[in-house]
Amino acid sequence: VQLQASGGGLVKPGSSLRLSCSVSGFNLEYHAIGWFRQAPGKEREEVSCISSDRSTTYYADFVKGRFSISRRSAQNTVYLEMNSLEPEDTAVYYCTTTRNGYCSGAGLVGERNYWGQGTQVTVSS
Repeated sequence: VQLQASGGGLVKPGSSLRLSCSVSGFNLEYHAIGWFRQAPGKEREEVSCISSDRSTTYYADFVKGRFSISRRSAQNTVYLEMNSLEPEDTAVYYCTTTRNGYCSGAGLVGERNYWGQGTQVTVSS
């Protein structure tokens, strides 16, 4: 199972980026998936998740109204659209999925079985 995150980069405050997470070796169609991030010197924190049928999404308070998660199950891919980026969004962003868990209104529930390698997002003027 491989999760390949991409789309990160160096952008100015107020800019937008779209992260992608492509999954292989694992049929994402029936599984929830989420995004986490880790800034230097900080613990990894949950950003967003989406349920297998797209009926449930979760966003951390610090990204609500700015980030949007979506998925294309046919392509086994999930996206994170990030708008109005702030320097505080600087971090390595990871995608993760779970075999038996789910996305709830409070985040991704269950063991995060698979992780991508992360993509660096740097927001700086």
